[in-house]
Amino acid sequence: MIRKLKEEDITKVMTIWTKGNFKAHDFIEKDYWLENFNKVKNEYLPKADTFIYIEEDQIKGFISIMEGEYIGALFVKHDFLRQGIGRRLLNYCKERYNHLTLKVYEKNINATLFYVAMGFKNKEIKIDEQTRRKRICYGMEKRIQIKKSKKHEMPKKQLRVFTFLPKTSIAF
Repeated sequence: MIRKLKEEDITKVMTIWTKGNFKAHDFIEKDYWLENFNKVKNEYLPKADTFIYIEEDQIKGFISIMEGEYIGALFVKHDFLRQGIGRRLLNYCKERYNHLTLKVYEKNINATLFYVAMGFKNKEIKIDEQTRRKRICYGMEKRIQIKKSKKHEMPKKQLRVFTFLPKTSIAF
């Protein structure tokens, strides 16, 4: 089940965030994540729309959307990777937001492959000012189906809605 983050979930979500960053970003010093822990917990999470994936009373993953379109975090507990949880969380947000953008460290190969498979397009590569590492900026192209009534059957048309990257870089 996917639901909105509650106050009592924050400690567990931050544990997933910390362990997930250590594992997925082993090319960045652990101190970087530890130094940003309180900022994420006290500043970013309260401002974000955060949704958790919970099953058998256990939080198995979460996704946070900042500024109405920026995916600041998507983490799944290590023991539950490759079970479709990240895909479900992302699809949940794709249904609710018209535009989604994100940044992924270039060396995080699993994440880059995942987001491309989920329909995100590489827009540019930038150097993260804080970590001095390359980050790939992705945007989602959302297709909206326009259906005509059966009376006037016409081929389905697809509109492309394009996403622009946010002005600020959030190391989330």
